[in-house]
Amino acid sequence: MAKVPERFRWVFWDVDAKALDTVTGQDYIIPRVLEFGRLEEVRWLIRTYGMNGIYRFLRELGHPELSGRTLAFWRAVLKAEGEVWASPPDWRRSRAALWVD
Repeated sequence: MAKVPERFRWVFWDVDAKALDTVTGQDYIIPRVLEFGRLEEVRWLIRTYGMNGIYRFLRELGHPELSGRTLAFWRAVLKAEGEVWASPPDWRRSRAALWVD
């Protein structure tokens, strides 16, 4: 069970980062690092999951935490400008609270 390096745990401020496992937590770790990580964290992410793992995540899963700017950057990096990538369900795309219209 591989863990997130201690020096990168600041990216996961809202959870117990010591408990994160890189295998079972990859769908949480990948978008968090892509959106908030610095170059060092992104390099670790690429070493951990590979470009194919990141590409698979973006293509098949997506995440509401990923901004348009981040998605555009990774589309360019992965040479996937014309591809359709997964998007979260409508209810997850809203930044407003569920009880607010």
